[in-house]
Amino acid sequence: MASADTEVMTTILHITLITETFPPEINGVANTLGRLCDGLRARGHRVELVRPRQSADRQSSSDDALMLCRGWPLPGYPGLQWGQSSMHKLLRRWKRQRPDVLYIATEGPLGLSALRAARRLGIAVVSGFHTNFQQYTRQYGLGLLTRLLTHYLRWFHNRSTLTLVPSISQRLELERRQFERLALLSRGVDSQLFHPAKRLDALREQWGLAERDVAVIHVGRLAPEKNLGLLKRSFEALKATYPQRNLKLIVVGDGPQRLALEKELPEAIFCGAQRGEALASHYASADVFLFPSLTETFGNVVLEALASGLGVVAYDMAAAGQHIRHGYNGVLAMPGDEQAFCEAACWLLEHRETLRCVRLNARQHASRQGWAAIIEEFERQLRGACAQEQTLPDVALLP
Repeated sequence: MASADTEVMTTILHITLITETFPPEINGVANTLGRLCDGLRARGHRVELVRPRQSADRQSSSDDALMLCRGWPLPGYPGLQWGQSSMHKLLRRWKRQRPDVLYIATEGPLGLSALRAARRLGIAVVSGFHTNFQQYTRQYGLGLLTRLLTHYLRWFHNRSTLTLVPSISQRLELERRQFERLALLSRGVDSQLFHPAKRLDALREQWGLAERDVAVIHVGRLAPEKNLGLLKRSFEALKATYPQRNLKLIVVGDGPQRLALEKELPEAIFCGAQRGEALASHYASADVFLFPSLTETFGNVVLEALASGLGVVAYDMAAAGQHIRHGYNGVLAMPGDEQAFCEAACWLLEHRETLRCVRLNARQHASRQGWAAIIEEFERQLRGACAQEQTLPDVALLP
């Protein structure tokens, strides 16, 4: 006879995922949610998705597993949206078909309305802290809003049963700010898609590089919060240190800073947003990956670069802090130390054998960071939230 624990673990869950971004949109949050959603469905669970309408969606959807709402453009982020508040619509839907647990991935109007509806109906809520919006306000000249936004995010997440954070450094930062009931849910990488074998000599030739030349790549959103001024300074440091070597800066991604960066880096090659096999080939055809961001909750691109066998230069935080051993499978600098960041990048190119060993170790480490264990842990955390009998305060519109 199966034990009670075994019966619990084989129970099919009705899970509702609420998010304001989802594939095919290109960003780390959408990528993560797509993986989690697919993984839960593959494990037999019923997953309902609530999100804003995307351009490719039909005007009406008869899919019981999908609820679309109206979206509003997110300032400074073309292609991304805030979801419209839909509390009464959600209440009607969930009274008819009650989910076992919600996963709220974004804290905008749609996420807030889902949180309020769930609290009214007594549905367990797990929230995800995916984006450091409170840090973005400084980069966009809205520093006065930082304290207010931090207060709202803390209020929002402290009214969920559990809040999942992607990195140890993020968890420590939120604990310092009195966020409660935090648990770690890391990220994985598709190490078959992102693989050194995807390297293309033809692509490197397009970049003007021979076999022994060095392609220095950056992949990510080109936006103020990504600290891209350091991208320019660190690449200039590499060129000044190794004037005899042919170095080329490759920038993959799009965003509001692209035009300004193209003017500042006229010799760089801007490839725009890439996805799938094309993205994998861009990674693998490079040699060194520069990642100067200081605002990541995780940074999926770090694992993608490691899996592609690149020498990664990053700050000692988020994904890089968890997955890189300095000097072994990448190089790290203390957060905010720009000189150390530039010196770390230069060290990588000091000897060809150094870079070769770092790249081999990077690939070996990343190949063990699959999604299967992450999805299994996510399922366990959702089940735990369902089992908790915790009474939380009713949710008002304001703290």
